[in-house]
Amino acid sequence: MTAPADTTPALAVTGLSKRFGASVALQDVDLAIGPGEVHAVLGENGSGKSTLIKILSGFHRPDAGTVAVSGQPLPLGHPASSYRLGARFVHQDLGLVDSIPVLDNLAIGAGFATRLGTISARRSSERARADLARVGLAVDPGASVGSLSPATRTGVAIARALREDPGSPVRLLVLDEPTATLPATEVDRLMDIIRRVSAAGVGVLYVTHRLDEIFTIAGNVTVLRDGREVAAVPTSSLDHRRLVDLLVGEELTAAHHVAETLPAEGERPALSLRGITGASLDGFSADFGAGQITGIAGITGSGRETVLGAAFGAIDRTGEVLTAGGVRLAPSRPDLAMRHGLAYLPADRVRNAAILSLSARENISLSSLRPFRRFGTMRGRPERRIALTWFQRLSVRPPDLVDLPLESFSGGNQQKIMFAKWLRREPVVFLLDEPTQGVDVGAKAVLHRQLVQAAAGGAAIVISSSDVDELAAICQRVIVCRDGRAAADLRGGEVSARAISRECLLGSASPNHGVSSTTGVPRPGASPGRVFPDQGFPDQEGPADK
Repeated sequence: MTAPADTTPALAVTGLSKRFGASVALQDVDLAIGPGEVHAVLGENGSGKSTLIKILSGFHRPDAGTVAVSGQPLPLGHPASSYRLGARFVHQDLGLVDSIPVLDNLAIGAGFATRLGTISARRSSERARADLARVGLAVDPGASVGSLSPATRTGVAIARALREDPGSPVRLLVLDEPTATLPATEVDRLMDIIRRVSAAGVGVLYVTHRLDEIFTIAGNVTVLRDGREVAAVPTSSLDHRRLVDLLVGEELTAAHHVAETLPAEGERPALSLRGITGASLDGFSADFGAGQITGIAGITGSGRETVLGAAFGAIDRTGEVLTAGGVRLAPSRPDLAMRHGLAYLPADRVRNAAILSLSARENISLSSLRPFRRFGTMRGRPERRIALTWFQRLSVRPPDLVDLPLESFSGGNQQKIMFAKWLRREPVVFLLDEPTQGVDVGAKAVLHRQLVQAAAGGAAIVISSSDVDELAAICQRVIVCRDGRAAADLRGGEVSARAISRECLLGSASPNHGVSSTTGVPRPGASPGRVFPDQGFPDQEGPADK
């Protein structure tokens, strides 16, 4: 006779509450995860997700509530107790050492296999291979972690968390935004690893800001907002829009409704590109209208990723870039672009847009230091006042800690601070590569609202994004790149996620759909272009500083 399956919840949370001074981090939160279930916990920054995880791991002690792991009460505030009862954690910072082998990383915490009191290389290697096989990885234990793909590195961290311990079998795996830094091509590989873990009977608490993943991997969803549980429902009962409404109310929808009121045709060209060639571009031409949000779409390698960098001067190019006043901007001169009202936010904010060791206030100031300089010194009071104004306007959290290092803020708040850096210049043209990549839906709502307001004020907003749903929601016009050129120009009612995707995937021989012909500028040799780190060029002043 077959023994009945164990139905004891892998995790049972009841009435969990936590305050930090007057701030409510969690209030009466309940959560239950069955063995073998993948349960998603969602919420924007500040919703309580991190506090929940820190309580489960023993880092914080709650003010009220109980937690049980596989039916056993969890002594709260004791990290060793979480491990003993079978709870394992993989945080956003994977805790891996890139410079040492996979085998050594797996041994961190658990140690190496030994024989006669010394490390056994053979047994340690066999154990490492077994750990990796448990999550479906066929990785050489001697390979350096730094040489692995992002998804494989995350898989190694999961394998380490699931390493067998006879005294403490794994019951629960907590994954804190495991795909936050993964490219889309790597996400499917990680999903396979998580399915393998849940199939072995381990309950998985899955925290993410990527909503599409929820419908792929999770059976149930708990949504937190401002520390309170607003929904705990089966994933099958939700669609994308309903999930967004649960997360942020109607903020995102409201911003998109306002975007629909913007004109499909710009008042006048604020920026014109003629025959732009270089990197993956081959004669790209387009006009971008004032008072309009224009999207640029295209598959990887189509030229979409380099159009805006080339226009701003951050990537080498040939061809002409013309301002509304007819000024021709020289190549590789971001300082001139800024002087004539252009702003540019690259896709990789960590490497090319931000200085993480500086404070949020200093990062906001970097785009233009002139308003804060007097007699050769910086005036801290007005600098701080402006930073606080932007913190309030963009709902940056914590709301008043502008002097904290940028690296101490979440990814969504870092992106808001980068928006503040450029929006305070009141740009005539705002160029943005992947502006909401890696941020939660709440932060996305705030950033979209700012872009809509800037366009309503007469700025030309140009967004290059791989997220066709985002482009369809906020853009009145979408230009599709293929083979380094503008191959389709969708406007007004033609703009939809389906139409954008279709045009992106069409062959290069497809008709131009009304796009102006290119200038025929010959493509130079295989130069990959040269990227300039965005350090703010503080001495180049824009319209806001005149």
